[in-house]
Amino acid sequence: MKTRMIIVAAPSGAGKSSFVERITREDARLVDIITFTTRSMRKGESEGQPYNFITHEDFEAKIKQGFFVEWAKVHTNFYGTSFESLESAWKQDKTAIMDIDIQGVVTFKSKFEDAKTIFIHPPSIDELRRRIEKRDGKVPADIEVRMANAEKEIQEASKFDYQIVNDVFEQSYAEFKKIVEKLLT
Repeated sequence: MKTRMIIVAAPSGAGKSSFVERITREDARLVDIITFTTRSMRKGESEGQPYNFITHEDFEAKIKQGFFVEWAKVHTNFYGTSFESLESAWKQDKTAIMDIDIQGVVTFKSKFEDAKTIFIHPPSIDELRRRIEKRDGKVPADIEVRMANAEKEIQEASKFDYQIVNDVFEQSYAEFKKIVEKLLT
């Protein structure tokens, strides 16, 4: 049976968004589920790419309305996935793929037992820190929170169906793509 949902998780800066963005450009059987967030847009981002950006007030209202399949506070912001986005993908007979945090994975697996999970490891904690600091051209104010969360997230990796170390992007991506293609057949 074809997989309905693929969940990709990793510490912030490990490459999960890059993997998901690329695979959805290359494989029409997949739909990237765009999550909602209260975090500020980074340079190069826009509404819907890679998130639906909303205010804390709007996010809290959507929680009360039961709009989200799952939501969580990650670092200092909220992130959530809507029921509507999943249903839209499935109506098109597509597989939903998404990159979400560890908290979200636990919620999704409790609601959708057939979901498959992939964890992306950074090559090392030091390399992860370097990537995060380089990404925005400055050290994020919450860097220590991110690093502490990364340590905890890596400890959860054994609970995933698949694990990949993103050391050399092209090689790691090829391994990721092979796993996804297997799940789609």
